[in-house]
Amino acid sequence: MSRKVSPPATIVFSPEGSPIPGSLQEWLGRQSSPVIRVSVADELMAIALRSRPRLVVFDDRGAGESLAACRRLKTDSYTGVVPAFMLCGEGVANVKSSFDAGADEAIIPGLDDSEMIRRLEAVLSRSHRDLGVHPSTRLPGAGAIEAEIMRRLKLPDMFAVCYADLDHFKEYNDRYSYNEGDRVIRILAMLLHDVVKGLCGERAFVGHIGGDDFIFIIPYDMIADTCEEITSTFDLLVPYQYSEIDRRAGYFFGKDRRGVLDRVPLMTLSIGVVTNAQRTFTEPRQVSRLATEMKTYAKTLEGSVYSIDRRTDDRPPVFEVPYPGLNEAGEQE
Repeated sequence: MSRKVSPPATIVFSPEGSPIPGSLQEWLGRQSSPVIRVSVADELMAIALRSRPRLVVFDDRGAGESLAACRRLKTDSYTGVVPAFMLCGEGVANVKSSFDAGADEAIIPGLDDSEMIRRLEAVLSRSHRDLGVHPSTRLPGAGAIEAEIMRRLKLPDMFAVCYADLDHFKEYNDRYSYNEGDRVIRILAMLLHDVVKGLCGERAFVGHIGGDDFIFIIPYDMIADTCEEITSTFDLLVPYQYSEIDRRAGYFFGKDRRGVLDRVPLMTLSIGVVTNAQRTFTEPRQVSRLATEMKTYAKTLEGSVYSIDRRTDDRPPVFEVPYPGLNEAGEQE
């Protein structure tokens, strides 16, 4: 039996227990998020650390304890991402103090109710967007990738989900340091974004699963142009991420994943491609599983390559719909 997951709670922190504005109370009542009222900072932090809340509304219209509580929430690395909405007392100084304490939004009494709700929803929207991107590349993360695949599945257009992964990245990281590894990942992120968006514009999506794993989604008819541009450009750039000695040799001696010392070639890029041209998908995990499978297959091939899934729902390959960039044997032309 599947276990139902409760949505994250909204916390109202009010040291003096004062009622919050009626419009805010009504808005909270319309949300799926349960509301927890708290008056002690220690209790607030205990709840926030146990199960990160969706939002904390601080009532700072009284003695000022909310500022210290907000600062504690925002200082902790785990709870610091929780959006904090501050109800201030009168005066600009109170607004300034709220922002100094780390609040994401602060309002003073007398603000129009609709304006207050718009600001509150904007805080949540910004928080959702910021949590959905990878911190090092600023590309959309796993949640946004899944949502984009689901969106595409509801449309009639043919599309391709491409899973890009670096080969021999771990060995590079071990030799050159994680700092250099991060730099390579950022280079790859920029390459994918610039090529995919440059060729496909707003019809394309680029996301970062994590580490050296990326997903980009493009129109079906742009598979060959996009993937070939990415792999060829990557092969031009990657040698310059190595020392001159390693670059000239084309390899270095390092330990593989089994701890065996061997020649490690320069990094290459493998891309597994899944399309809806000859398959019917109903949910993102189907696409994800096949994209992972095709990426794994691509990594068995030599060099920087892309490999397209040519199977149908019942598996045998068909050729009614030609794949751009492939010959009849299913190989890159």
